[in-house]
Amino acid sequence: MALDADMPNGFYNAAVELIDHNLKAGRGSKTAVIDSSGTHSYQELSDNINRFANALDALGIQPEQRIILCLNDTVDFPVAFLGAIKAGVIPVPINTRLTEKDYAYILSDSRATALFVSKPLLPLFESHLGDHPALTSVIISGGGGSSSFTNLIADKSPEFAAAPTKRDDMCFWLYTSGTTGMPKGTVHLHGNLQATADLYAKETLGIREDDIMFSAAKLFFAYGLGNGLTFPFSVGATVILLEGPPTPEAVSAILRDQKPTIFYGVPTLFGMLLASGLLPKAGEHSLRFCTSAGEALPADLLSRWQKHVGVDILDGIGSTEMLHIFLSNRPGDVRPGSTGKPVAGYGIRLTGDDGLPVPQGEMGALEISGPSSGLMYWNQRGKSLETFQGPWTRAGDKYRQDEDGYYIYCGRTDDMLKVGGIYVSPFEVEAALIEHDLVLEVAVVGKADHDDLIKPKAIVVASGAFEAAVLEQELKDFAKTKLASFKYPRWIEFVDELPKTATGKIQRFKLRD
Repeated sequence: MALDADMPNGFYNAAVELIDHNLKAGRGSKTAVIDSSGTHSYQELSDNINRFANALDALGIQPEQRIILCLNDTVDFPVAFLGAIKAGVIPVPINTRLTEKDYAYILSDSRATALFVSKPLLPLFESHLGDHPALTSVIISGGGGSSSFTNLIADKSPEFAAAPTKRDDMCFWLYTSGTTGMPKGTVHLHGNLQATADLYAKETLGIREDDIMFSAAKLFFAYGLGNGLTFPFSVGATVILLEGPPTPEAVSAILRDQKPTIFYGVPTLFGMLLASGLLPKAGEHSLRFCTSAGEALPADLLSRWQKHVGVDILDGIGSTEMLHIFLSNRPGDVRPGSTGKPVAGYGIRLTGDDGLPVPQGEMGALEISGPSSGLMYWNQRGKSLETFQGPWTRAGDKYRQDEDGYYIYCGRTDDMLKVGGIYVSPFEVEAALIEHDLVLEVAVVGKADHDDLIKPKAIVVASGAFEAAVLEQELKDFAKTKLASFKYPRWIEFVDELPKTATGKIQRFKLRD
């Protein structure tokens, strides 16, 4: 993470670190990005990043002002994201699956001066564009005319002197996916991006220049941003971007035909791929390994993937606040049912209700320290103080550490159940039920019984034809063989689908009575 030689001493710009070094290393002609429009070399990417930075200047957008990026996964995303950073402007990538209300809130909260939006998403903004006084420009990716992304940069110079930013300057924001409440804008610094690449991607995963990477998680997510932008560019690798949704059909075709060597996914998608009958088997792909985040990976799902695909899924946990993964399994060191061990450079501690560290083996609240931590939530001082406490960031997850040092996920802090005075992890109950052949997905929440005491309730997405009453009793009996007697679900409800965030996290609060 040395300072770039082209910048004045003491200055650091994340875009220079990620892109310019590839040109110096002789990778200008190498393919950086493959998307729906074709292949794009590192030289082409660098030129368009500089053109975009010049375009921002022409629009009158000043350093440290915010711009919103509501963009599908095409080459326009890294061009806009890194072009803004190079100019000292603050890009704010946002979820492309939100509502008009959400978008209006984010535009107001961020006080963005420009909106860069993919053409199919523009209708979700049009009704309220006039409600944001700071907003002066709307540029459309995939559209024509004078306000198109292509025309904006077409006549701009491919040369640009990077803004004299520093490692601790504000660099970009990411809004939390929000399992509850409105999203919060997490402020990240210039040094955060390369920290995730150095500590997780390079040191933990062992990514290489000859890798071809593909992420089902979109670039506007913290997980997807690392997978599909920071990591490949940090080593001069190639990334495949999927513009549309990561359906089993689309993902299976990419794995089979475009031969990525690393696939970054989420547990729900891994399960859907296995159930689809489309997933390539060992020998029909080029994968070295896969990674998983978003929700804990059930051991049974890992086992079925290993048997079918022939490679490991390296389960880990990260967060928007920490930018990427800080606890992870590793190549050659996979403990099924665990989230692995701390990534080098990160501190992990588990604390009890009194704020003190819990003994090994006991469940505690997860706290993290490390060089990729966000600075604060924008306009949210109270919540910032709750989450960012000195060097420690509170994750909102419950974990325990086993005797070998591996961390075992117990659930979200807000999702924990207290049954008969004893904490019960909903994930433990879910992991038991998911082993049943007819259970595709499951979420466990608390429900009050006739004495107003909390007991587990399971909401299940089942496969095939079944009689609800029969399967309900079968699943209760099955759970009793896997769990302590007080942990089995007293009620089971069958549904067609579970509510999730766009990252694949189950929104259990929507399932509570």
